[in-house]
Amino acid sequence: MQNSHCQINCRQLLSQHWGMVVSILLTPMVLWAVLYILPTHDDWASSTTPDFNPFFIKEHFFFYGYHWRPFDTWIGYIAGRNPQLLYPAFNHVLVVIGHLLATCCLYRVLAILSISKTARNMATLFFFVTPACMATVTAVDSQNQVYALTYDMVAFMAYVKLKKHKYLVWPLLVFIATLCKENGLMWAIICPLLAFGFNLIDRKTLKRDVLIGIAIMMVYALAIMLLPKDITIHPEYEPGILKVIKNGVKFLFTSFITVDYVYLLHQPSRNLLLAGISLVMTIPFCYLVFIQKRDLLVNKKTGSMLLCLMIAVGPHLLTVFSMMHTYAGLPLVALIIAHLVDSYQKEKRKLMLAFMLFLTAAMAIDAHLIDCSVKSGRIGKEMAQDAIRKTGMPTDRVYVVIIEDDYPKLSSFCVIPSEAFGWGWASRYETNYQWPQSIKDTTIVHSENALEEAKQLSRKIVNEGHYGCVWIVNHQQVDVVKR
Repeated sequence: MQNSHCQINCRQLLSQHWGMVVSILLTPMVLWAVLYILPTHDDWASSTTPDFNPFFIKEHFFFYGYHWRPFDTWIGYIAGRNPQLLYPAFNHVLVVIGHLLATCCLYRVLAILSISKTARNMATLFFFVTPACMATVTAVDSQNQVYALTYDMVAFMAYVKLKKHKYLVWPLLVFIATLCKENGLMWAIICPLLAFGFNLIDRKTLKRDVLIGIAIMMVYALAIMLLPKDITIHPEYEPGILKVIKNGVKFLFTSFITVDYVYLLHQPSRNLLLAGISLVMTIPFCYLVFIQKRDLLVNKKTGSMLLCLMIAVGPHLLTVFSMMHTYAGLPLVALIIAHLVDSYQKEKRKLMLAFMLFLTAAMAIDAHLIDCSVKSGRIGKEMAQDAIRKTGMPTDRVYVVIIEDDYPKLSSFCVIPSEAFGWGWASRYETNYQWPQSIKDTTIVHSENALEEAKQLSRKIVNEGHYGCVWIVNHQQVDVVKR
């Protein structure tokens, strides 16, 4: 009798909350897969890398250059206690758990907005598995992204549900999100706009709370101005009309079109047949949601969600936009999908079949993207091991000469070998951060004589005596020049 009762409860749980149930069941598999991904590119330079500085709070916690992300420094400090065990595994655990928490928050937000169970489950599972989130889920240093979003959605729930202390809890949660990543501040404006779009507040409250949101932003700006800072704006971060247009195209492509990006965009891996199959499998669901229900794209609810979507990704569109930055807008894309799916009274069977086809393609694309990330990290590890083996003796100071590589790259999935090598920094991990203690690098323009130029420069550097050896990086090949 007890077993029968448990079976009934399990069936009810699955039938009512299948989107969350499937997301939870998939989480261990996602975590197991991403644990094999190693740091590449600027992962080695982020503040989540192992930190051995005993004065890290004084020197790093309030550090402000391009950004102020104090929680990142704690992650680096914890990883530094046992880097061989904790890095990057600790980072991956935090990212995957954070993505699941963000999924749970999205599910709750959809319930608060009175979205039907079918639409709620579809939108939740869409958010969890969509390939658009993979650049974040597979990254080593994206904890700031997932937790900023998680705190922001909790802030929205507090904003619409709390009666007492609302104007204390809501700004506090937005500030915490912002200390994870700066774009978390955008929800100071998004919360009232989204609530107004779903008729949870009136126009008078909207005007007042938008002003409060602007005040929250100004308080954060004042805090930044009072912090010790040394800001040099990189040209890559300077806004421009052409850059905004280009970033906008990237955003629309990655957010609303589901295709295997590697097979489509990465020239060495290009397979247009498989890319086409992945696209064809996802088109029916996108057509039924966005095209067949296009008349619903022009109403108060959808308008508010689209406006909030643009605000959420706005900082990235104005500066730097990569696949990772799509994540900031994905809950709002999921909200739009839920709203459009909610309007279906008939053809629900056809919609569900199209969604199942979408899920199949999405999970296949996810598996391929994870595999590519694993291979990129492995290349960097092998190059680091090769450099250490050829160097032989521990050397405190190493100079790295990189021959410019025109090998195509794609986000964090397919990284240029020299970037996977981290311009030499991957070698420190392989020696358990014992050596080299100092690494300097320079890049030589690719040409027919580039290798000879690199050797001449390396011999000159070694003869000067400031560096124990020079590593010449030529695509995946590492040569060592010693005294």
